[in-house]
Amino acid sequence: MSERNIEADLLSLQELLGVTFKDSTQLLSAVTHRSYLNEHKEATWEHNERLEFLGDAVLELVVTDYLFSKYPEKPEGELTAIRAALVNTNSLAAASEILGVNKYLLMSKGESKDEGRARQYILANVFESCIGAIYLDQGYDTARTFIAARLFGNTENIVKKRLWQDAKSRLQELAQERASITPTYDTLSQDGPDHDRLFTVGVFLRHEKVGEGKGRSKQEAEQQAAQAGLMNKGWED
Repeated sequence: MSERNIEADLLSLQELLGVTFKDSTQLLSAVTHRSYLNEHKEATWEHNERLEFLGDAVLELVVTDYLFSKYPEKPEGELTAIRAALVNTNSLAAASEILGVNKYLLMSKGESKDEGRARQYILANVFESCIGAIYLDQGYDTARTFIAARLFGNTENIVKKRLWQDAKSRLQELAQERASITPTYDTLSQDGPDHDRLFTVGVFLRHEKVGEGKGRSKQEAEQQAAQAGLMNKGWED
């Protein structure tokens, strides 16, 4: 968002979100990272952390209500896992990217250079802060409509591909279902000093190595190996 064109950018952002705000300052706060205010003492609005807190709660209620109604046969534990997959950092960051919110973020020069996982967190957080702003300005129904349009469509894919399970659980279930085999894991190597160890783990179906993964812990490496195994066996798109 250009400092000289904040008002124009807010109008464009409202069009992007499909919501016309009564008080656009709420939306301005929603896209303002704490770091921006540290560099711009003249700013008279808040950063987005309180709105993120509120938006997170609204998001959880909306998604919980939706899943409770959509899957009356599923137990609490499975519904919780599906909800977690639907609103995790990757999912919310992707929703922000699809919306195109990224260009409207107000951050410090240092934060604006962040990429990878750090940027994913920022994008996920701003999605929640936008929900909080919409809820405050427009009410629950408008917030629900916004969430439904951008997240509910992912539900069937999550359930069909068992993405609500972690990779190890999915691989074990599919290996037993399709090959009557329980996967086993073997640490292939450990590199680096004790405080910064890198593990390489292989996953096997009997004597066939179907995947390999690396991680800073054995658990992380096993998850990576299981994901590779799913892909190599053609059990996950």
